[in-house]
Amino acid sequence: MSIIARFGSETLESEYKLRTLKRSTVAIASVVLVELVLGLTVNSLAIVSDGLHALLDALTTFMLLIATRVSVKPPDEEHMYGHEKFESIGGFVGGIALIGIASLIIYEAILKIMSNQTVNLGIGYVGFIAIGYTFCIDLFRVGTFLRARKSESTTMKTGFYHAVADLSSTVIAFLGFGLATLGFYFGDSFASMVLGVLLSYLSVKLVWSSGLELTDTVSKEVAEKVRKEILGTKEVCNFGNLKLRKAGDKTFVRVTLQVPDYMGFEEAHNLASKVEIKIKNILGNAEVAIHTEPRATHMSTAKLVEKLTTEVEGVKDAHEVNIAYTEGKLYITLHAYVDPKLSIERAHEIAEKIEERIRQKLRNVEDIAVHIEPFSKTERKGTAVDENEVRTIIHRVADNYQHAFRVKRIVTYVAGKKRYINIDCSFTKQISIEDAHRIASQIEEQIREHFVEATVTVHTEPS
Repeated sequence: MSIIARFGSETLESEYKLRTLKRSTVAIASVVLVELVLGLTVNSLAIVSDGLHALLDALTTFMLLIATRVSVKPPDEEHMYGHEKFESIGGFVGGIALIGIASLIIYEAILKIMSNQTVNLGIGYVGFIAIGYTFCIDLFRVGTFLRARKSESTTMKTGFYHAVADLSSTVIAFLGFGLATLGFYFGDSFASMVLGVLLSYLSVKLVWSSGLELTDTVSKEVAEKVRKEILGTKEVCNFGNLKLRKAGDKTFVRVTLQVPDYMGFEEAHNLASKVEIKIKNILGNAEVAIHTEPRATHMSTAKLVEKLTTEVEGVKDAHEVNIAYTEGKLYITLHAYVDPKLSIERAHEIAEKIEERIRQKLRNVEDIAVHIEPFSKTERKGTAVDENEVRTIIHRVADNYQHAFRVKRIVTYVAGKKRYINIDCSFTKQISIEDAHRIASQIEEQIREHFVEATVTVHTEPS
Protein backbone atom coordinates (compact mmCIF):
# COMPACT_ATOMS: atom_id res chain seq x y z
CA MET A 1 0.00 0.00 0.00
CA SER A 2 1.36 3.44 -0.91
CA ILE A 3 1.99 6.10 1.72
CA ILE A 4 -0.85 8.25 0.35
CA ALA A 5 -3.31 5.35 0.34
CA ARG A 6 -2.31 4.34 3.88
CA PHE A 7 -2.63 7.92 5.12
CA GLY A 8 -6.09 8.17 3.51
CA SER A 9 -7.16 4.91 5.13
CA GLU A 10 -5.99 6.08 8.56
CA THR A 11 -7.82 9.39 8.09
CA LEU A 12 -11.10 7.63 7.25
CA GLU A 13 -10.66 5.37 10.27
CA SER A 14 -10.14 8.39 12.54
CA GLU A 15 -13.20 10.14 11.14
CA TYR A 16 -15.25 6.97 11.75
CA LYS A 17 -14.12 6.85 15.39
CA LEU A 18 -15.03 10.47 16.02
CA ARG A 19 -18.41 10.17 14.29
CA THR A 20 -19.26 6.99 16.23
CA LEU A 21 -18.33 8.51 19.59
CA LYS A 22 -20.35 11.69 18.90
CA ARG A 23 -23.48 9.69 18.09
CA SER A 24 -22.99 7.48 21.11
CA THR A 25 -22.53 10.44 23.45
CA VAL A 26 -25.75 12.13 22.32
CA ALA A 27 -27.72 8.86 22.47
CA ILE A 28 -26.58 7.82 25.95
CA ALA A 29 -27.11 11.35 27.30
CA SER A 30 -30.79 11.09 26.36
CA VAL A 31 -30.99 7.76 28.22
CA VAL A 32 -29.63 9.42 31.39
CA LEU A 33 -32.40 11.99 31.33
CA VAL A 34 -35.19 9.47 30.65
CA GLU A 35 -34.11 6.78 33.13
CA LEU A 36 -33.24 9.04 36.04
CA VAL A 37 -36.48 11.01 35.80
CA LEU A 38 -38.80 8.06 35.21
CA GLY A 39 -36.86 5.70 37.50
CA LEU A 40 -37.21 8.11 40.42
CA THR A 41 -40.86 8.57 39.53
CA VAL A 42 -41.61 4.85 39.97
CA ASN A 43 -39.00 4.38 42.77
CA SER A 44 -37.14 1.64 40.84
CA LEU A 45 -33.52 1.20 41.90
CA ALA A 46 -32.90 -1.03 38.89
CA ILE A 47 -33.97 1.72 36.49
CA VAL A 48 -32.15 4.44 38.48
CA SER A 49 -29.03 2.25 38.61
CA ASP A 50 -29.22 1.80 34.88
CA GLY A 51 -29.60 5.57 34.56
CA LEU A 52 -26.54 6.17 36.76
CA HIS A 53 -24.63 3.69 34.66
CA ALA A 54 -25.78 5.59 31.58
CA LEU A 55 -24.59 8.85 33.19
CA LEU A 56 -21.17 7.35 33.80
CA ASP A 57 -21.15 5.93 30.30
CA ALA A 58 -22.01 9.35 28.89
CA LEU A 59 -19.11 10.92 30.78
CA THR A 60 -16.76 8.08 29.79
CA THR A 61 -17.77 8.28 26.13
CA PHE A 62 -17.19 12.02 26.23
CA MET A 63 -13.71 11.43 27.65
CA LEU A 64 -13.05 8.88 24.93
CA LEU A 65 -14.16 11.43 22.35
CA ILE A 66 -11.68 13.97 23.71
CA ALA A 67 -8.93 11.32 23.89
CA THR A 68 -9.59 10.24 20.31
CA ARG A 69 -9.48 13.82 19.06
CA VAL A 70 -6.03 14.10 20.60
CA SER A 71 -4.88 10.65 19.43
CA VAL A 72 -5.54 11.31 15.73
CA LYS A 73 -3.22 14.30 15.72
CA PRO A 74 -0.04 13.65 13.71
CA PRO A 75 3.31 13.18 15.54
CA ASP A 76 5.05 16.33 16.69
CA GLU A 77 8.32 17.22 18.41
CA GLU A 78 6.94 16.33 21.85
CA HIS A 79 5.12 13.16 20.76
CA MET A 80 7.32 11.61 18.09
CA TYR A 81 5.43 8.30 18.22
CA GLY A 82 2.11 10.09 17.77
CA HIS A 83 -0.75 10.57 20.24
CA GLU A 84 -2.37 7.12 20.13
CA LYS A 85 -1.53 6.46 23.80
CA PHE A 86 -4.25 8.95 24.76
CA GLU A 87 -6.77 6.31 23.69
CA SER A 88 -5.38 3.91 26.28
CA ILE A 89 -5.49 6.65 28.91
CA GLY A 90 -9.15 7.26 28.07
CA GLY A 91 -9.95 3.55 28.35
CA PHE A 92 -8.05 3.26 31.66
CA VAL A 93 -9.83 6.23 33.25
CA GLY A 94 -13.21 5.10 31.92
CA GLY A 95 -12.70 1.60 33.34
CA ILE A 96 -11.82 2.89 36.80
CA ALA A 97 -14.92 5.09 36.76
CA LEU A 98 -17.06 2.08 35.83
CA ILE A 99 -15.70 0.11 38.80
CA GLY A 100 -16.73 2.97 41.10
CA ILE A 101 -20.28 3.17 39.76
CA ALA A 102 -20.66 -0.63 39.90
CA SER A 103 -19.70 -0.61 43.57
CA LEU A 104 -22.25 2.16 44.22
CA ILE A 105 -25.02 0.19 42.51
CA ILE A 106 -24.32 -2.92 44.64
CA TYR A 107 -24.26 -0.81 47.80
CA GLU A 108 -27.59 0.86 46.99
CA ALA A 109 -29.16 -2.51 46.19
CA ILE A 110 -28.15 -3.91 49.58
CA LEU A 111 -29.57 -0.87 51.36
CA LYS A 112 -32.85 -1.20 49.48
CA ILE A 113 -33.17 -4.88 50.42
CA MET A 114 -32.45 -4.10 54.06
CA SER A 115 -35.00 -1.25 54.14
CA ASN A 116 -37.58 -3.37 52.26
CA GLN A 117 -38.33 -0.61 49.74
CA THR A 118 -40.69 -1.36 46.86
CA VAL A 119 -41.38 0.21 43.50
CA ASN A 120 -44.40 2.46 42.79
CA LEU A 121 -46.79 0.00 41.17
CA GLY A 122 -49.47 2.64 40.49
CA ILE A 123 -47.59 4.02 37.51
CA GLY A 124 -45.54 0.94 36.63
CA TYR A 125 -46.09 1.53 32.92
CA VAL A 126 -43.83 4.60 33.22
CA GLY A 127 -40.92 2.32 34.15
CA PHE A 128 -41.56 0.11 31.15
CA ILE A 129 -41.56 3.19 28.91
CA ALA A 130 -38.14 4.17 30.28
CA ILE A 131 -36.80 0.65 29.82
CA GLY A 132 -38.23 0.38 26.31
CA TYR A 133 -36.66 3.66 25.24
CA THR A 134 -33.31 2.66 26.77
CA PHE A 135 -33.46 -0.73 25.05
CA CYS A 136 -33.86 0.93 21.64
CA ILE A 137 -30.95 3.31 22.30
CA ASP A 138 -28.74 0.41 23.46
CA LEU A 139 -29.44 -1.55 20.28
CA PHE A 140 -28.55 1.53 18.24
CA ARG A 141 -25.24 1.97 20.10
CA VAL A 142 -24.28 -1.72 19.87
CA GLY A 143 -24.88 -1.60 16.12
CA THR A 144 -22.82 1.58 15.85
CA PHE A 145 -19.88 0.07 17.74
CA LEU A 146 -20.17 -3.34 16.12
CA ARG A 147 -17.17 -2.57 13.94
CA ALA A 148 -15.07 -2.49 17.12
CA ARG A 149 -15.01 -6.28 17.13
CA LYS A 150 -12.73 -6.15 14.08
CA SER A 151 -10.73 -3.16 15.22
CA GLU A 152 -7.64 -3.01 17.46
CA SER A 153 -8.66 0.44 18.65
CA THR A 154 -8.89 0.62 22.44
CA THR A 155 -11.41 3.44 22.13
CA MET A 156 -13.73 1.45 19.88
CA LYS A 157 -13.46 -1.61 22.11
CA THR A 158 -14.21 0.50 25.16
CA GLY A 159 -17.28 1.97 23.49
CA PHE A 160 -18.42 -1.49 22.37
CA TYR A 161 -18.03 -2.93 25.88
CA HIS A 162 -19.99 -0.04 27.33
CA ALA A 163 -22.77 -0.48 24.79
CA VAL A 164 -23.02 -4.23 25.47
CA ALA A 165 -22.95 -3.59 29.22
CA ASP A 166 -25.75 -1.05 28.81
CA LEU A 167 -27.84 -3.50 26.79
CA SER A 168 -27.28 -6.26 29.35
CA SER A 169 -28.10 -3.97 32.24
CA THR A 170 -31.27 -2.83 30.49
CA VAL A 171 -32.39 -6.45 30.13
CA ILE A 172 -31.60 -7.09 33.80
CA ALA A 173 -33.43 -3.91 34.80
CA PHE A 174 -36.45 -5.05 32.78
CA LEU A 175 -36.46 -8.45 34.50
CA GLY A 176 -35.99 -6.94 37.95
CA PHE A 177 -38.65 -4.26 37.47
CA GLY A 178 -40.98 -6.80 35.87
CA LEU A 179 -40.64 -9.13 38.88
CA ALA A 180 -41.30 -6.21 41.22
CA THR A 181 -44.54 -5.34 39.41
CA LEU A 182 -45.60 -8.99 39.75
CA GLY A 183 -45.15 -8.89 43.54
CA PHE A 184 -41.57 -10.18 43.81
CA TYR A 185 -40.26 -6.96 45.32
CA PHE A 186 -36.71 -8.26 45.81
CA GLY A 187 -36.37 -8.63 42.02
CA ASP A 188 -35.60 -4.95 41.47
CA SER A 189 -32.77 -4.93 44.03
CA PHE A 190 -31.45 -8.31 42.96
CA ALA A 191 -31.31 -7.12 39.35
CA SER A 192 -29.28 -4.10 40.51
CA MET A 193 -26.75 -6.34 42.27
CA VAL A 194 -26.36 -8.57 39.20
CA LEU A 195 -25.88 -5.44 37.14
CA GLY A 196 -23.18 -4.21 39.52
CA VAL A 197 -21.26 -7.49 39.35
CA LEU A 198 -21.42 -7.50 35.54
CA LEU A 199 -20.16 -3.94 35.36
CA SER A 200 -17.34 -4.74 37.79
CA TYR A 201 -16.15 -7.66 35.65
CA LEU A 202 -16.17 -5.67 32.41
CA SER A 203 -14.53 -2.69 34.08
CA VAL A 204 -11.68 -4.68 35.61
CA LYS A 205 -11.07 -6.32 32.24
CA LEU A 206 -10.96 -2.93 30.53
CA VAL A 207 -8.61 -1.40 33.13
CA TRP A 208 -6.30 -4.41 32.87
CA SER A 209 -6.04 -4.33 29.07
CA SER A 210 -5.56 -0.54 29.00
CA GLY A 211 -2.92 -0.75 31.73
CA LEU A 212 -0.99 -3.40 29.82
CA GLU A 213 -1.03 -1.20 26.73
CA LEU A 214 0.17 1.83 28.67
CA THR A 215 3.12 -0.22 29.95
CA ASP A 216 3.99 -1.38 26.40
CA THR A 217 3.05 -5.00 27.10
CA VAL A 218 2.57 -7.10 23.95
CA SER A 219 1.08 -10.58 24.01
CA LYS A 220 3.41 -13.52 23.44
CA GLU A 221 1.16 -14.73 20.61
CA VAL A 222 1.64 -11.50 18.65
CA ALA A 223 5.41 -11.53 19.19
CA GLU A 224 5.59 -15.19 18.10
CA LYS A 225 3.64 -14.44 14.91
CA VAL A 226 6.10 -11.66 14.04
CA ARG A 227 9.10 -13.94 14.70
CA LYS A 228 7.59 -16.67 12.53
CA GLU A 229 7.04 -14.28 9.61
CA ILE A 230 10.59 -12.94 9.83
CA LEU A 231 12.30 -16.32 9.95
CA GLY A 232 9.99 -17.64 7.25
CA THR A 233 11.27 -15.03 4.80
CA LYS A 234 13.75 -16.39 2.30
CA GLU A 235 17.33 -15.04 2.63
CA VAL A 236 16.85 -13.85 6.24
CA CYS A 237 19.62 -15.62 8.16
CA ASN A 238 18.54 -14.46 11.61
CA PHE A 239 17.22 -11.42 13.46
CA GLY A 240 17.77 -9.57 16.72
CA ASN A 241 16.65 -6.60 18.81
CA LEU A 242 12.97 -7.28 18.11
CA LYS A 243 10.84 -4.71 19.92
CA LEU A 244 7.06 -4.27 19.76
CA ARG A 245 4.79 -1.73 21.43
CA LYS A 246 1.14 -0.82 20.97
CA ALA A 247 -0.43 2.61 20.95
CA GLY A 248 -4.17 2.59 20.27
CA ASP A 249 -4.79 0.47 17.20
CA LYS A 250 -1.23 0.94 15.91
CA THR A 251 1.68 -1.42 16.61
CA PHE A 252 5.26 -0.18 16.41
CA VAL A 253 7.86 -2.78 15.39
CA ARG A 254 11.64 -2.48 15.37
CA VAL A 255 13.95 -5.31 14.34
CA THR A 256 17.45 -5.96 13.02
CA LEU A 257 17.73 -8.47 10.18
CA GLN A 258 20.89 -10.45 9.56
CA VAL A 259 21.44 -11.03 5.84
CA PRO A 260 24.19 -12.80 3.85
CA ASP A 261 27.39 -10.77 3.46
CA TYR A 262 27.17 -11.02 -0.33
CA MET A 263 23.85 -9.19 -0.46
CA GLY A 264 24.08 -5.64 -1.81
CA PHE A 265 22.37 -2.54 -0.45
CA GLU A 266 19.49 -2.65 -2.93
CA GLU A 267 18.81 -6.36 -2.35
CA ALA A 268 18.95 -5.87 1.42
CA HIS A 269 16.49 -2.98 1.12
CA ASN A 270 14.11 -5.09 -0.98
CA LEU A 271 14.31 -7.92 1.55
CA ALA A 272 13.53 -5.51 4.40
CA SER A 273 10.52 -4.20 2.44
CA LYS A 274 9.26 -7.75 1.94
CA VAL A 275 9.51 -8.46 5.69
CA GLU A 276 7.75 -5.15 6.45
CA ILE A 277 4.80 -6.07 4.21
CA LYS A 278 4.48 -9.52 5.83
CA ILE A 279 4.47 -8.00 9.34
CA LYS A 280 1.82 -5.44 8.38
CA ASN A 281 -0.36 -8.19 6.91
CA ILE A 282 -0.58 -9.93 10.30
CA LEU A 283 -0.70 -6.83 12.53
CA GLY A 284 -2.85 -4.51 10.44
CA ASN A 285 -2.08 -0.90 11.33
CA ALA A 286 1.66 -1.08 12.04
CA GLU A 287 4.73 1.10 11.72
CA VAL A 288 7.78 -1.07 11.02
CA ALA A 289 11.42 0.02 11.23
CA ILE A 290 13.96 -2.53 9.96
CA HIS A 291 17.75 -2.36 10.15
CA THR A 292 19.84 -4.80 8.10
CA GLU A 293 23.35 -5.99 8.87
CA PRO A 294 25.59 -8.76 7.47
CA ARG A 295 25.33 -12.15 9.13
CA ALA A 296 27.87 -12.54 11.92
CA THR A 297 30.04 -15.52 10.99
CA HIS A 298 33.65 -16.53 11.58
CA MET A 299 34.18 -16.73 7.81
CA SER A 300 32.96 -14.62 4.89
CA THR A 301 31.11 -16.28 2.03
CA ALA A 302 34.05 -15.68 -0.31
CA LYS A 303 36.46 -17.33 2.12
CA LEU A 304 33.99 -20.20 2.59
CA VAL A 305 33.92 -20.77 -1.19
CA GLU A 306 37.70 -20.69 -1.26
CA LYS A 307 37.86 -23.20 1.61
CA LEU A 308 35.31 -25.53 -0.03
CA THR A 309 37.29 -25.39 -3.26
CA THR A 310 40.63 -26.28 -1.69
CA GLU A 311 38.99 -29.23 0.12
CA VAL A 312 38.29 -30.92 -3.22
CA GLU A 313 40.88 -33.57 -4.02
CA GLY A 314 43.30 -32.41 -6.71
CA VAL A 315 42.94 -28.65 -6.01
CA LYS A 316 46.22 -27.02 -5.01
CA ASP A 317 44.94 -23.52 -4.35
CA ALA A 318 42.05 -21.15 -5.10
CA HIS A 319 41.92 -17.41 -5.68
CA GLU A 320 39.99 -14.57 -7.33
CA VAL A 321 36.69 -15.65 -5.79
CA ASN A 322 33.95 -13.25 -6.88
CA ILE A 323 30.37 -13.38 -5.64
CA ALA A 324 27.46 -11.46 -7.13
CA TYR A 325 23.87 -11.46 -5.85
CA THR A 326 21.02 -10.19 -7.99
CA GLU A 327 17.27 -10.82 -8.16
CA GLY A 328 17.48 -13.43 -5.43
CA LYS A 329 20.15 -15.49 -7.21
CA LEU A 330 23.80 -16.09 -6.37
CA TYR A 331 26.48 -16.07 -9.07
CA ILE A 332 30.00 -17.31 -8.25
CA THR A 333 33.24 -17.22 -10.24
CA LEU A 334 36.57 -18.58 -9.00
CA HIS A 335 40.00 -19.77 -10.14
CA ALA A 336 41.33 -23.15 -9.01
CA TYR A 337 44.94 -24.30 -9.34
CA VAL A 338 45.56 -27.95 -10.24
CA ASP A 339 48.52 -30.08 -11.23
CA PRO A 340 49.62 -28.90 -14.71
CA LYS A 341 50.10 -32.53 -15.81
CA LEU A 342 46.40 -33.42 -15.35
CA SER A 343 44.34 -34.19 -18.43
CA ILE A 344 41.56 -31.82 -19.46
CA GLU A 345 39.04 -34.55 -18.62
CA ARG A 346 40.33 -34.90 -15.05
CA ALA A 347 40.40 -31.10 -14.64
CA HIS A 348 36.76 -30.95 -15.74
CA GLU A 349 35.80 -33.57 -13.15
CA ILE A 350 37.47 -31.49 -10.44
CA ALA A 351 35.51 -28.42 -11.57
CA GLU A 352 32.24 -30.36 -11.32
CA LYS A 353 33.10 -31.57 -7.82
CA ILE A 354 33.88 -27.98 -6.78
CA GLU A 355 30.50 -26.83 -8.09
CA GLU A 356 28.67 -29.70 -6.38
CA ARG A 357 30.36 -28.99 -3.04
CA ILE A 358 29.52 -25.28 -3.15
CA ARG A 359 25.87 -25.94 -4.01
CA GLN A 360 25.60 -28.28 -1.01
CA LYS A 361 26.67 -25.49 1.37
CA LEU A 362 25.10 -22.38 -0.18
CA ARG A 363 21.48 -21.64 -1.10
CA ASN A 364 20.06 -19.93 -4.17
CA VAL A 365 23.18 -20.53 -6.30
CA GLU A 366 22.19 -19.85 -9.90
CA ASP A 367 25.57 -20.29 -11.60
CA ILE A 368 29.14 -21.27 -10.72
CA ALA A 369 31.98 -20.58 -13.14
CA VAL A 370 35.17 -22.48 -12.23
CA HIS A 371 38.34 -21.52 -14.10
CA ILE A 372 40.89 -24.32 -13.92
CA GLU A 373 44.52 -23.28 -14.41
CA PRO A 374 47.89 -25.01 -13.93
CA PHE A 375 49.52 -24.62 -10.57
CA SER A 376 52.84 -22.76 -10.47
CA LYS A 377 55.48 -24.10 -8.10
CA THR A 378 56.08 -20.59 -6.93
CA GLU A 379 54.48 -20.35 -3.53
CA ARG A 380 51.62 -17.85 -3.45
CA LYS A 381 50.89 -16.25 -0.10
CA GLY A 382 47.72 -14.56 1.18
CA THR A 383 47.19 -11.42 3.23
CA ALA A 384 48.20 -13.03 6.54
CA VAL A 385 51.92 -13.00 5.81
CA ASP A 386 54.79 -11.55 7.83
CA GLU A 387 55.86 -8.05 6.73
CA ASN A 388 59.51 -9.04 6.85
CA GLU A 389 58.80 -11.90 4.45
CA VAL A 390 57.15 -9.43 2.05
CA ARG A 391 60.24 -7.22 2.08
CA THR A 392 62.57 -10.20 1.67
CA ILE A 393 60.76 -11.37 -1.47
CA ILE A 394 60.71 -7.83 -2.89
CA HIS A 395 64.46 -7.40 -2.42
CA ARG A 396 65.05 -10.85 -3.91
CA VAL A 397 63.19 -9.85 -7.07
CA ALA A 398 64.86 -6.44 -7.18
CA ASP A 399 68.32 -7.98 -7.04
CA ASN A 400 67.83 -9.17 -10.62
CA TYR A 401 67.63 -5.51 -11.74
CA GLN A 402 70.21 -3.87 -9.48
CA HIS A 403 72.02 -2.55 -12.56
CA ALA A 404 69.00 -0.34 -13.32
CA PHE A 405 67.59 0.79 -9.97
CA ARG A 406 67.59 0.43 -6.22
CA VAL A 407 64.65 0.05 -3.82
CA LYS A 408 64.15 3.29 -1.95
CA ARG A 409 61.02 2.57 0.12
CA ILE A 410 58.47 -0.24 0.63
CA VAL A 411 54.95 0.37 1.96
CA THR A 412 52.65 -2.62 2.46
CA TYR A 413 49.23 -2.82 4.13
CA VAL A 414 46.00 -4.81 4.11
CA ALA A 415 42.62 -3.16 3.45
CA GLY A 416 39.31 -4.84 2.66
CA LYS A 417 40.92 -8.30 2.98
CA LYS A 418 43.37 -7.41 0.19
CA ARG A 419 47.10 -6.74 0.38
CA TYR A 420 48.60 -3.60 -1.19
CA ILE A 421 52.32 -3.32 -1.93
CA ASN A 422 53.79 0.05 -2.96
CA ILE A 423 57.48 0.24 -3.96
CA ASP A 424 59.46 3.41 -4.64
CA CYS A 425 62.41 2.68 -6.96
CA SER A 426 65.26 5.03 -7.87
CA PHE A 427 66.32 4.36 -11.48
CA THR A 428 69.59 5.50 -13.04
CA LYS A 429 69.28 8.82 -14.84
CA GLN A 430 70.42 7.37 -18.16
CA ILE A 431 67.57 4.85 -18.47
CA SER A 432 64.68 5.74 -20.76
CA ILE A 433 61.10 5.98 -19.56
CA GLU A 434 60.22 3.08 -21.86
CA ASP A 435 62.79 0.78 -20.26
CA ALA A 436 61.88 1.98 -16.75
CA HIS A 437 58.20 1.19 -17.38
CA ARG A 438 59.05 -2.24 -18.79
CA ILE A 439 61.21 -3.13 -15.78
CA ALA A 440 58.60 -1.83 -13.32
CA SER A 441 55.91 -3.96 -15.00
CA GLN A 442 58.13 -7.04 -14.79
CA ILE A 443 58.78 -6.42 -11.11
CA GLU A 444 55.07 -6.04 -10.40
CA GLU A 445 54.24 -9.26 -12.22
CA GLN A 446 56.98 -11.27 -10.47
CA ILE A 447 55.92 -10.05 -7.03
CA ARG A 448 52.25 -10.82 -7.74
CA GLU A 449 53.25 -14.42 -8.40
CA HIS A 450 54.15 -14.71 -4.73
CA PHE A 451 51.01 -13.13 -3.22
CA VAL A 452 47.35 -14.00 -3.81
CA GLU A 453 45.21 -11.12 -5.09
CA ALA A 454 47.82 -8.50 -4.17
CA THR A 455 47.87 -5.06 -5.77
CA VAL A 456 51.51 -4.17 -6.55
CA THR A 457 52.53 -0.69 -7.64
CA VAL A 458 56.08 0.34 -8.54
CA HIS A 459 56.77 4.07 -8.52
CA THR A 460 59.71 5.11 -10.69
CA GLU A 461 61.91 8.13 -9.99
CA PRO A 462 65.45 9.21 -10.92
CA SER A 463 68.24 8.43 -8.49
